[in-house]
Amino acid sequence: MSYPGYPPSGYPAFPGYPPTGQESVYPPAGQYSYPAGPGGFPPMGGGAYPAAPPTGGFPGTAGYPPAPGGYPPVPGGYPGAPQPGAMPTYPGGAGFGAPSNGSGFGYPQPPSQNYGIGGPAQIPGGYPGGQMPAPVPPQPAAVTQNTQGTIRPAPNFDAGRDAEILRKAMKGFGTDEQAIIDVVANRSNDQRQQIKTAFKTMYGKDLIKDLKSELSGNMEELILALFMPRTYYDAWSLRHAMKGAGTQENVLIEILCTRTNHEIREIVNCYRTEFGRDIEHDIRADTSGHFERLLVSMCQGNRDENQTVDYQKAQQDAQRLYQAGEGKLGTDESCFNMILASRSFPQLKATVEAYSQIANRDLLSSIGREFSGNVERGLKAILQCALNRPVFFAERLYHAMKGAGTDDSALVRIVVTRSEIDLVQIKQVFTQMYQKTLATMISSDTSGDYRRLLLAIVGQ
Repeated sequence: MSYPGYPPSGYPAFPGYPPTGQESVYPPAGQYSYPAGPGGFPPMGGGAYPAAPPTGGFPGTAGYPPAPGGYPPVPGGYPGAPQPGAMPTYPGGAGFGAPSNGSGFGYPQPPSQNYGIGGPAQIPGGYPGGQMPAPVPPQPAAVTQNTQGTIRPAPNFDAGRDAEILRKAMKGFGTDEQAIIDVVANRSNDQRQQIKTAFKTMYGKDLIKDLKSELSGNMEELILALFMPRTYYDAWSLRHAMKGAGTQENVLIEILCTRTNHEIREIVNCYRTEFGRDIEHDIRADTSGHFERLLVSMCQGNRDENQTVDYQKAQQDAQRLYQAGEGKLGTDESCFNMILASRSFPQLKATVEAYSQIANRDLLSSIGREFSGNVERGLKAILQCALNRPVFFAERLYHAMKGAGTDDSALVRIVVTRSEIDLVQIKQVFTQMYQKTLATMISSDTSGDYRRLLLAIVGQ
């Protein structure tokens, strides 16, 4: 199965990889014949990728998750959980995101994803981390930038003032949508949680109920998604994807195959406390076969996150993958599942390089030949995240808007969830891959206040 239009001008550069002293032992570009494989990435040689865009290039944080650890589970779980088996109507009922003890401003958010290749993620004080893997040599500050999001916390933030602005925008006849856009598109998720609490404190009313009564359609979905705590939104999206008739497999892949260990564990806990259900049980009930096994592996949140690459192991894994697929009649699916579900993303990138030498074909192309359907898409998503995570989301955004009709739920979900993490990088690779800006494509596929809010989040 091919990946249409992927990518037309080559794979974006991967700056800062490998770390100094850990350069690849494989032959340099130009010394190895590499036939084009159907549906796969171009060769993995260092010279095969185009240079980064001239406007600043790609930051050194592309591609890798932070070390494990981070926030502990929220004591008592998430508030307002419905009875087991139930699911709140979009976006979680009147009280979603309310502080668990009535004194705070919503759930603590996980630390910004760090795609740098060295050092632990920056964890705010007061949140003890888990057990760390083997020590990793520190990297230059440029390699460990905290965020590449288009939305950053507003300076001189005043939750009460913003609550008053929103109240005035919804009071009386008509709604001042632009005032709402100006607030929500320029506040971080944590600040929006504080605004919700301030609104209820000042007016004795629920901000979410008021917003729902004033808005409709895609604009309502986008606004309410922005006001959901990040972990809740992922858990809600997964529950929504598996509830009722049919299953939205792309949503399961998009979330479970791309999040960090810490994020997945938080999502699993939220899913249990908020919806009274076990996510693994729901996955087994709604999927089957090798795709089911891959998703169950993903929801363990137990991927190795040691950033040091073992090139000997990469060579061994590449050989095992070849023998499990291209090198035999039939496919040993469990071998692919084991390696792609457990190895760190830097380790998988080295394995991709080694595989291209052994198989005379890139690993993504081999997966396309050996697998099909949802398990193929899931395995490819994991490898894309190992190579360059923003590319995966850029492609998802493109296909959400390509052709007749727009997958607005996918568009909203990706723009909202990546807005404080790597949307800057996603925009850069989107332009490089499709020769048009993300903002241009959004403008042509959406309209009205919905378009204005999306563009305010994405940035011009």
